[in-house]
Amino acid sequence: MSEELGRVRRMWHLLEPLHAVLYYAPEAVAEVAALGYRTDERWPGYFAWRAAPLGEADAGRVADTFHSFSPAMVREYVPAVWSVASPGAVLAARTRAVDRTYRKLLGNAVDGPELGEAAVLLRRVAKAADTAGRPLAAANAAMPWPEEPHLVLWQAATVLREHRGDGHLAALIGAGLDPVESLVSFAAIGAARPEVFASRGWSDEEWRVAGQRLVERGLLTEGGTATGAGRALRAAVERRTDEAAAAPWQALGEEERERLVELLGPLWVAAIGSGLLPSETTLGIGKV
Repeated sequence: MSEELGRVRRMWHLLEPLHAVLYYAPEAVAEVAALGYRTDERWPGYFAWRAAPLGEADAGRVADTFHSFSPAMVREYVPAVWSVASPGAVLAARTRAVDRTYRKLLGNAVDGPELGEAAVLLRRVAKAADTAGRPLAAANAAMPWPEEPHLVLWQAATVLREHRGDGHLAALIGAGLDPVESLVSFAAIGAARPEVFASRGWSDEEWRVAGQRLVERGLLTEGGTATGAGRALRAAVERRTDEAAAAPWQALGEEERERLVELLGPLWVAAIGSGLLPSETTLGIGKV
């Protein structure tokens, strides 16, 4: 990996926890409950929070844009989530959830000059992102920008996170990997245990059949581990993902990027140290 692409991936590693706390924080769960969603599992809130910028998207569109979830699982929640609350109501609650979560997570730093400086820099990067052909990034980029710096920071992190995710999906499709094959091949290189990927709703049979297709392509061994070709293909996918995510960061000069890393560090520590986030995820952060 080149030094430049390494920096792009480092920024993703710093920003992902700052986005993802929304899906786990008690304050966000409280907002989900207030909207009328079930909270005995996280998926009603997850699908509502993440899909709301798309409007009243149907199950097909959500499955296509989220990519890794089984369409059957998506249909369990979408479009039913919109009968509980409208996308507009969900987005208003999402803003309240982020506000409450960040205030609890970051304390006095929420109103500090360092967070304000980070928000200004990160917004510049997010506004530089080309969202053509990137539906989740485009939908979040079209949201009105809030005034409070901590909310600006979360929105910018979300735009960039979805921008990267949309590019990752394109890289997977370019590699000839369908949604379930994407997960099977990722598990095969040790990105996470197969049990972690079970959260995406694919049946054991769907997983097995996808694995057999990859065996026939020479990407997987019969034992389920990646072959040399399989590892090379996944490395190429990650490289293309980094390449597709790189352009917005050119909006900052070298010193500004290093300053942003410095500013985001304590926020990242707070998110990781909160205990809210799972230690192992389907994203393979720290493994790829």
